[in-house]
Amino acid sequence: MTKEQKQMTLLSAISAVMLSIPYLIPHTGIISLFALVPLLAMERIATLSGTKKLWRWHYPTFVLWNALTTFWVCNATIWGGVFAVLANAFQMSVVFGLFRLSRKAFKGVLPYIFLATAWIAWERAYFSAEISWPWLVLGNSFARTLSLAQWYEYVGTIGGSVWIWACNLGLFGIMCALSDGSWTGKWNIKAKIGAAVSYAIVLLTPIVTSLVLWYSYEEKGTPLEVLITQPNFDPYHKFQALSQDQQNAVLEGLIRDNLKDRKDNPSPEPLLVLAPETFTSDVNLDLVQMGRTFRRMAGILTEYPNVNLLFGATTLKYTHSDKRPSDTVRDLGEGNWLQTYNSAIMTDGTARYEIFHKSKLVVGVEKTPYPKIFRPIDDMLGGVMGRDIGQDEISLLHVENNAEGRNAVSLPIGCAICYESVYGEYFTGYIKKGAKAMTVITNDAWWGDTPGYRQHLSYSSLRAIETRRDIARCANTGISAIINQKGQILESSPWWETAVIRSEINLTDGGTFFVRNGDIAGRICSFMFLLLLLAMVVRLIVPSSMRRN
Repeated sequence: MTKEQKQMTLLSAISAVMLSIPYLIPHTGIISLFALVPLLAMERIATLSGTKKLWRWHYPTFVLWNALTTFWVCNATIWGGVFAVLANAFQMSVVFGLFRLSRKAFKGVLPYIFLATAWIAWERAYFSAEISWPWLVLGNSFARTLSLAQWYEYVGTIGGSVWIWACNLGLFGIMCALSDGSWTGKWNIKAKIGAAVSYAIVLLTPIVTSLVLWYSYEEKGTPLEVLITQPNFDPYHKFQALSQDQQNAVLEGLIRDNLKDRKDNPSPEPLLVLAPETFTSDVNLDLVQMGRTFRRMAGILTEYPNVNLLFGATTLKYTHSDKRPSDTVRDLGEGNWLQTYNSAIMTDGTARYEIFHKSKLVVGVEKTPYPKIFRPIDDMLGGVMGRDIGQDEISLLHVENNAEGRNAVSLPIGCAICYESVYGEYFTGYIKKGAKAMTVITNDAWWGDTPGYRQHLSYSSLRAIETRRDIARCANTGISAIINQKGQILESSPWWETAVIRSEINLTDGGTFFVRNGDIAGRICSFMFLLLLLAMVVRLIVPSSMRRN
């Protein structure tokens, strides 16, 4: 290995570690503003030394970053975790490979602008792709450094990614100017001042904006009382160790033990009880009110006026048809078919109900991607992949007080089910529909005591900032939490313990700039990338002599 190759290997490893730190250690998001510089320096050394096959360095960099931050996926599925690491790193490497290719078409700073816009365009596309895993979007680096993420109410998480690229490229550009002598030789004093001031503006403007918002923002809205229940069932043994009746008894006990005052002294003000994702699987969508769990919960709530319960359920819809109704149904034989959903159900003592079906589904575990292609393969494997489907558009659930006339209350609440809390622009859809506060129900126990559930919790903080909505988060085994409009976790439960949180969230109206306008930063960068990509293709395909003519 040559001296240059040793330097490149070291720089690649340093970049991977620096990129990983903000996802693993709280309050370290600022490291991401410099984490890509070693990777860019590695590529510069390769260019100057004429090193070929650079993928041997940048692909391992992305593999190491993915492995250090998302290794915990292997706790749920070893091969799924390995695939997630290698496939996500491969996509990152493809973006970097396009950057290398762009060097043949562009000179100066254009290849670096191409790299940044290509990366942002990929991140944006990843949020809507059929196979979607946007866990390591660069802007998520600030999910545990909330004082510097407050400006996300304007630009969203991808705006944070743009900032990270701008800071890294700005610093790298100054370092290059210093190393090749142009800073002292070719640059006059005005150019030096201009470069320094520009970099300072790019670096400090989001920081100052966020800190001002962090210290000046005041919580808005009117309170809604909530009771978050954390039953703490091991999902790997849930149905083997406990019957559904036994699980229902645990939830009933948590409700009765913590709402005694509501039974003895009924209040006209509504209260919302939360139970976690997939709490039950005995809900037939054609006979919802006949389900064993639903009837038991509705019966309990008759003793607690104006108390509403939101719980997660695997819901089922049976159909009979001579032909397969869709590519996502399971064949039960003799013309009977089963469609499954991951749902949230709202009910109260009147047995009224509303249902929301999760739309952002986890590939493999919950849904079969490109079902026309992969469903027959999955059938041959015995049906190991999920077949859930979601609803076409977001809908809200309502907390009510069962009163009539002017005293009636119906409060619109959004419920993001598990993985949906990772999708920033999608999450704004609840607010656009009129949600006054948000809930998140989840089951993070599949990953064990690893960074996975802590990362997932932190992404809810970003959603609170982007939408300026309080969030009540209910997790089966933790961490359940109350999150305010600044993303701060005001109260939280312990991990892997039965627990409850009784507190309040604020209900508010209106929307942030990000809610109203969406991911402007991502759209602009995607447009710029397409223009640069077209220009690159033309330059690489069309001879220079023809372009001049």
